Amino acid sequence: MSEAAYTPEDPLIGQMVEGRYRIARRIAEGGMATVYEALDTRLGRTVAIKVMHTQLAQGPHRAQFVERFRREATSAAAIANPHIVQVYDTGEVNGLDFLVMEFVHGVNLRREMNEQGTFTVRETLRVVAETLDGLASAHRAGVVHRDIKPENILLNDRGHVQITDFGLAKAASQATLSSTGMLLGTAAYLAPEMIEYNQATPQGDLYSVGIMAWEMLAGEVPFVSDNPVTLVFKHVHEDVPSISTVCPGISPLVSAFIAHLTARGVDARPADAAEAEQELHRMTAQLDAAAWMYRRTKPVTDGDAAGGRPVTGLAALSGTAAFDIPEPPLPPSPEQTAETNVSAPGITASDSDADTMTNPLMNIPDAATVSSDATATQAFDRANDGTNPTAAFAAPQEAATQTLPATPLASVADLPQDEAGPGHAHPTRHSPAAHTSGTVAPRSKTPFIIVAIALLTIATVAGGASWWYFLGPGSYWTVPKPDDVTCAADNPCSVAGAKWSAYRSTLNVSNIPFTVSERNDDTVPEGSIISAEPGNVGDRIGKRNGETMSIIVSKGVKTATVPSDILDASSANGKDVLTALKTAGFDNVSHDTGKDEYSETLPEGAALSITDADGQAIQPGAVLKHNDAITVTLSKGPMPVNMPGIVGKTRQEAEAALADLKLTANITEAYDDKVETGVVVSASQQEGASLHWGDSVDVVVSKGPEKATIPSGLVGKQASDVTKTLKALGFDVKTERVLGGLFGTVRSIKNGNTDISDGAEVRLRDENGKATVITLTVV
Repeated sequence: MSEAAYTPEDPLIGQMVEGRYRIARRIAEGGMATVYEALDTRLGRTVAIKVMHTQLAQGPHRAQFVERFRREATSAAAIANPHIVQVYDTGEVNGLDFLVMEFVHGVNLRREMNEQGTFTVRETLRVVAETLDGLASAHRAGVVHRDIKPENILLNDRGHVQITDFGLAKAASQATLSSTGMLLGTAAYLAPEMIEYNQATPQGDLYSVGIMAWEMLAGEVPFVSDNPVTLVFKHVHEDVPSISTVCPGISPLVSAFIAHLTARGVDARPADAAEAEQELHRMTAQLDAAAWMYRRTKPVTDGDAAGGRPVTGLAALSGTAAFDIPEPPLPPSPEQTAETNVSAPGITASDSDADTMTNPLMNIPDAATVSSDATATQAFDRANDGTNPTAAFAAPQEAATQTLPATPLASVADLPQDEAGPGHAHPTRHSPAAHTSGTVAPRSKTPFIIVAIALLTIATVAGGASWWYFLGPGSYWTVPKPDDVTCAADNPCSVAGAKWSAYRSTLNVSNIPFTVSERNDDTVPEGSIISAEPGNVGDRIGKRNGETMSIIVSKGVKTATVPSDILDASSANGKDVLTALKTAGFDNVSHDTGKDEYSETLPEGAALSITDADGQAIQPGAVLKHNDAITVTLSKGPMPVNMPGIVGKTRQEAEAALADLKLTANITEAYDDKVETGVVVSASQQEGASLHWGDSVDVVVSKGPEKATIPSGLVGKQASDVTKTLKALGFDVKTERVLGGLFGTVRSIKNGNTDISDGAEVRLRDENGKATVITLTVV
């Protein structure tokens, strides 16, 4: 806002608003509102009242400005922190919305920066710490400020920070592009994600704080340009340089902290102001005295005063004379303001401290005419100035929130030239005397000549403009150069190979329409451009025939998945491994026949191993590049063997012989009248028969001759009963009768000439298989 002198004609001066606030004087004016000093008669305190401009309240965008007014009130009111300018009340006067705010005695940080040039690390980190403390409360309340800059950082008469102007603030859950299509904020301090994706985050506030700290230490912002389009390009496509590049000798801890705040990636910054504040506290605990006192030395300019004055602002709090500042210059006159507020081509200058940056991607009609009050919306008095203790000072004009054109420039190559370059319309600068001259020139034909020349000039310009728009550079876009592509002189420079994510931002900001398709490529990395049409830097894309730039982006090398059942020999894929891998999409599969092996368990053709180029096993389900080398070794199935001779060998010898040939022995035992116990009687396979590993062989091992046990108590029984019992056991029975065997009683039992006692075991057959003869002596 600019300072406003007392204006008796202002109808609000002296008026009692809502029967409570008596307006005393007008103290500041900006692009959206006028700020008055007023007395709250109910509480007896001085307040600032911010009243919306009549032309905005009655204009076509009234709803947008009223919404911003109300958002400023609700956002600030939701935050309780001494480092936030408080909003006390809202209302309406004469059909104009107003806010009642805390009246801050002091200056804004921009004023101090203009006067001091650079700050010590101590002064800088104190401002940063108090700013982060205020923002931490905002972030905890779910509010993102979105327009942190020196103009919105007030330093009260005790030197403490108070953050103002929450007109752009928005709930973090809703912090995206507004429905108006306007990208709000100040170009020099905007975070990359706000510019590129219209996404406001707590980390975006931290980025702005980091840029502000960078400027305090260096005396300048890291990115400088006369054109806001160029400026936003730099924020999106370039990393903020390390503060150590302009402040050699500064503590690496301080440099790293500022680099953390100003990282291009959102996730590379602290999560919110509270986390950044904790990091700051940890960092400062490690600084020594020399690090605290570091200050960049800048040469004194002719405009610097040598004299001193009462210490104010930051120096008032620090208790040192480091801020022995010359008296600030008077505010610019209206003529000077008009003279300096010259916008670059394609930039609508509404209020120099209160413009709105339009998002080129949205292409909203008339967006360039919508302005916002992005500077401090709070009036504040200059402290410790004995000559005028209540004089209000305004935010300087150089950090204005700006407006990009609704139809953006095609590329960086199409940006306006430097002020002294071709195509830049230089405003005529007038001295105050030129406006007060009372000399009247005599009438002559000169005016008619001037009119004729003017008409001819208009016709020429109109014709030139028509040519420019329909046939010349205005009728086409120019393919911009990617940042990561190196072009050789005098040779076509293709955009192929550029990172698509970065180049897409370039095309978006340049408003070049494009279509994108993706395909796999074996040589171009994923996310890089394979080809484009048109594809060379400087090629033209017509605006009149719906032409677009066609981009083909690499998805990287095509991948394929190893079948999950590739090692299951019973599955279709497991039975034909090579075909299964090729069907899955692998193009570099080899079969190492020299390493194929017989397998006792896997059938012929099943996979023994699947390995990569390094010999590492590839597991089923693995995702690999389609051209990765895959080597397969297969099973030759069970190995063929010949049946060994085992008949007549002991059981142990037979089992060992079969095991050596990986044959399975199924052994059973049987009585044999000729083969002794434990010796192989027979086998299911003939000696020399062709078999394979794992085949089964039935083997019969002898249990020796079969025997029977002679029951006890047979002697003394009747011969007929004994004969019957012995025959039932398998014996052949003969009877020898003594004295005619009158009684029929068995007197003895013999096997040949040997008496058989009770319980004796007797062989049932002889070697020829005949039954053993048992002789009974009967009396």
